[in-house]
Amino acid sequence: METFAEVRNHVMESFQLGIDEPFILSFDYPVGDNGRKQGVFLAELKNNDGRRVLRVETPVVPLSDVGAEKCLRINLTLRVGYLAVGDLDGVPYIKLCENLPYAFLEGKELDYAVTHVAELADQIEQMLQPASDVT
Repeated sequence: METFAEVRNHVMESFQLGIDEPFILSFDYPVGDNGRKQGVFLAELKNNDGRRVLRVETPVVPLSDVGAEKCLRINLTLRVGYLAVGDLDGVPYIKLCENLPYAFLEGKELDYAVTHVAELADQIEQMLQPASDVT
């Protein structure tokens, strides 16, 4: 995949889009067998050197519910992705992100990243806020 339009077409084969803007889209990814889901956002970003990357991200829990030390300890254990903070409807949220360079982006790699980020974010969410499906 070389363009965000190709990413959009690939995602639309499997998911109904919630947000569909020129360089950002979102959809719900089902996780587990009990009806849980993760809202996944894809956005095209440019690095300082002008190279384009696709960011895969999903909100985990409100920032106010988790201490910074706990987030940094979780970050240290991650092998793919990283925790960050971003606003969701004006509320700061911990989110799990992964950046994929377009130079290496294929459908299987995108599918793997989306699945991994959504499922891992749901696991972290359940660890931090048991018995709730925040996102």
